[in-house]
Amino acid sequence: MASSTPASPYLPSSLQDHFLLSMPHLNDTNFDHTLTYICEHNEYGAMGIVINRPMGLIISDLLQHLELDYDAVEKLPVYAGGPVKNDRGFILHNPTEKAWDSSYNITDQLSLTTSVDILREIGQNRAPEQFLVALGYAGWGVGQLEQEMSDNVWLSCPANLDIMFHTPAEERLQAAAATLGINLNLLTSQSGHA
Repeated sequence: MASSTPASPYLPSSLQDHFLLSMPHLNDTNFDHTLTYICEHNEYGAMGIVINRPMGLIISDLLQHLELDYDAVEKLPVYAGGPVKNDRGFILHNPTEKAWDSSYNITDQLSLTTSVDILREIGQNRAPEQFLVALGYAGWGVGQLEQEMSDNVWLSCPANLDIMFHTPAEERLQAAAATLGINLNLLTSQSGHA
């Protein structure tokens, strides 16, 4: 019989479909000042996509690198989704009627697709209405995210699609904090340490 970590009374049993906001004292170049969307969180660990760190690459650059045909596509950024498998694409998007080769419905309003067929459609201006393209993801082993939450490394709040898709990348972290009534600029890097 597998043992399970008891749920903290202060945390939801799953942070799936939540944002993780890095605390100012987080000393990790991969996650400093990041807003991460949690795609999956269960007894096996957690997986998320950093949604506020553009790579300096636009989608047409990525399509060209993959040798995919494309029309004039919007100059949308590609995001550094996290340090794991950062050579692999992850597309967060609203669900569509089209079935993608490799797609996972996170909620009834958001899916994660990792197959190249969605990039072909984006290149032909047949993209989902709302989407975000990232390379790489953030991953946590069993109990790791729960421990980091108890160590006050992250704040969490329910995800907000308006913040994810319509707020400029550089404003997303503070916009998510504002949903909690917090101004991250007022927290010092020593917050949470006695």
